[in-house]
Order: sequence, then structure tokens, then C-alpha cells
Amino acid sequence: MTRLSLFDSPLLLGFDDIERTLDRIAKSAASGGGYPPYNIEQIGETRLRITLAVAGFAEEDLSVNVEDHQLVIRGKQAEQEEGAERVFLHRGIASRQFQRTFVLSDDIEITGATMDNGLLHIDMVRILPEKDVRKIKIQSSKDKKNNTLAIDNQSADK
Repeated sequence: MTRLSLFDSPLLLGFDDIERTLDRIAKSAASGGGYPPYNIEQIGETRLRITLAVAGFAEEDLSVNVEDHQLVIRGKQAEQEEGAERVFLHRGIASRQFQRTFVLSDDIEITGATMDNGLLHIDMVRILPEKDVRKIKIQSSKDKKNNTLAIDNQSADK
């Protein structure tokens, strides 16, 4: 079975990475659910911040990693001690583990993470690339033939 792609055009060369990134985003969105809720803010021209509401989680219950161009935040609360049995009359506060992923472009760098009043803040900066302009020399077919002959003559001399 052939899979249709947005990038099948012969005019779009070398966009395989973008297609794989879009696939990862689609899978991440489908499996992520809505927990924990989060905000993404732009702070200044090149800085971004993701804030996750992680009430009930301690810093040691959370991990923030960059894996294969993805920001992966995991939360797992420590198990309650056996002697501390609790009886809930109503349980409305979720105490479940989670994993939230964000696909990062190559120009995003994580600068740090802080915890404040049940909110996990992850700061990022966008590295602006230098503009690269190069002039490509066009060789005539005579130059190409002369280069080929020179290389062949050098090979024959050895």
C-alpha cells in the first residue's frame, strides 16, 4: 500500500525530516490527552516559555528531558507509604502519572526549568541563524572536460 505524502512533489527535495516531524506531532497530539494543562508564551523576540500546571507534584516527581528533538516532561508521584492508608469520601484530585511531549525545531534550545506554586516553567530560546549567501561558480563544459583530462593524466602518470 502506498502512503500519500504532502512532500511527494519533485520540487520539494530534502524535506523528509519535516514529514517525520509532522508525523511525530500528530502522534503526540493524539496520545497526549489534556493532562496536565499547559500554556505556551512568547517572551520577547526570541524567548518562549511552556508552563504546565502540576499541582501535587514535587520537583523530584518530575523529569524534563530533550530526546530526539522532543521536549519530554514526565511526572510520577511517589507511592504512599503502606502504613498511611487513607479513606477518601470523595476523590476529585487526580494523582496520576503523565508524559507530555513537545516537538522542537532545530533552532530551539532549552535554557532552564523552574517550579513555582504548582507551575512548572520551561524556558527556551530560539537561536536565529546567520544568513548564508553563497555564489556558485558556473563552469563551462570546456573547463569540465579539461579538469577531467587533467585528472585522467595525473592518474596515468602514477
